[in-house]
This record gives sequence, C-alpha cells and structure tokens, in this order.
Amino acid sequence: MAVHAHPDDESSKGAATYAYYRSRGAEVMVVTCTGGERGDVLNEGLAERAMAERDLPGLRRREMAAAQAVMGIEQRWLGYMDSGMPRDDGTVPAGSFAAIPVEISAEPLVRLVRSFRPHVMVTYDENGGYPHPDHIRSHVVGVEAYRAAADPERYPEQGPAWQVSKLYYDQILNPKRMLSVYEALKRAEPESSLLSRLEEMKGWMAERPFLGTSQVPVGDHLDARDAALRSHASQVAPDSPFFFWPNRVQREAWPYEDYQLIDSKVETRMPETDLFAGIEADA
Repeated sequence: MAVHAHPDDESSKGAATYAYYRSRGAEVMVVTCTGGERGDVLNEGLAERAMAERDLPGLRRREMAAAQAVMGIEQRWLGYMDSGMPRDDGTVPAGSFAAIPVEISAEPLVRLVRSFRPHVMVTYDENGGYPHPDHIRSHVVGVEAYRAAADPERYPEQGPAWQVSKLYYDQILNPKRMLSVYEALKRAEPESSLLSRLEEMKGWMAERPFLGTSQVPVGDHLDARDAALRSHASQVAPDSPFFFWPNRVQREAWPYEDYQLIDSKVETRMPETDLFAGIEADA
C-alpha cells in the first residue's frame, strides 16, 4: 500500500516500483488522499484544456484511472479536499485535508489498511518530500494509520486489527541518483538539452543526505512509469525535463527506486533489494 497526497504523485513517486511488484504477482494499492482540486494546469499544451477549466477534479479522476490501468494496480480515494499551498499567514482552507484533525482523517485509511491487509506501507517522510501541506499531512496520516490499524482498541468499528509488517519512506528523488544520472548522460549525450536542468537539480539537492536503505530494481519498468506519468496530462508535459530523462541512461546509471525502512516487525538485512524482504511468502 502506498499513500499519496494527490493524483499524479503515485506516478512521479513509485510507479515503476508498483509495476515491478505487479509483474511479480503482488497486490498493490495506491491510496490518494485528495482529489487535487486546488492544483493548476501545468501543461500548456493540454488537449483537454476546456474540461480542465470546467471540471479540473473530474479530469484528474479520469487521468488517475488511466494511470491506474497502466500500472495494473488498485486505487482508492481517501476523499479529502486538496489544501492548496498555504496562505500568507500559513493557514489552509477550512475543511481541506491539512486542516482536519489527524484522528479524523486517519480513520478511513485505517479502514483500508484493515480490509486490504498490506504487508508493506510506503508514504512520504516528515517533510512530505517537499513542503506542500497535503504531502506533510499524508506523512502524518500514513504513520498514524500504520500504528492505529494494529491496535484493536483504536477505531474498533473499522474492522479487525492488522499489523503492517514494514513501513517505508519514499527516497526516490535523492542526490546519489541525480549525480549518477547526470554523469551518465554527460558521457552518453554531451549535447543534451537536459543536462542544464539536471545540473540545476543536482545543485539544489547536493546538501540532502542519502537516506535510502532499500533499492527496488525497476529498470524494466521505467517505460510503464513514464506512461503512467503521461496519463496525468494536466500536470505533466510530455517532454518535461523534470520527469523524463532517457531511460537507457537511467538503466545504466541508476535502475532503482529508493526507499528508507523506518519500522519493521520482521528481520531483514541492509541494504535491501526487496521491500518484502523478511516477510514470509504465505504471510
């Protein structure tokens, strides 16, 4: 189970991992906490511009369904309203996801955990990956549900308690990956227009520590990730230099998606190459 803030986050942060595990027969569920209602259209060439202006939430649901089909996963909406970026005074709109008390917003996620019974949960770190209020709240709600779902005295009406075996934070966008891909692209395509964008990203990520403990080998599933991303056409331009780097270069330089193991109820050894390491096959 992967907990994400908005539709499109699952495709930019883990889609290749989900496609990889589906190819191995694992069940995968993405939980999308909000509908992305307060997002902007980030693709100037969007073909469905008229619908985006008339019904952006409806369009984003259609895009999510297309991405879901590409990855072959299950997907559920938690049902909360996008908070948008904070106002000047740091507040968010009343009734939006980040404004709702955690003990309320965690309850539907606890229900999903207890019904789906995942062995692994993935969410964001305490900074949300980047400091959007909904990303930070997704982290808080995800960790709270991880703990509460295992406690039969918490939310007893939401089904029998279930202990998720392992909790991970997404560390996919990390400085080691950025540097490795940048150097490989510079060798392979020294005139590439992407190099300046990667150099910029490499610069602002240089001070970040590398926290990954677990690398999922996703080299054969990068095309599926890109197709899932392109399904979110309102949010991702088809030639976006932020998202789309040559997959042949990535397969050579960094054919992984990285995660940080935060809690485990089973024994495992670091570094890991499998998020299910230590979990019995028939568990």
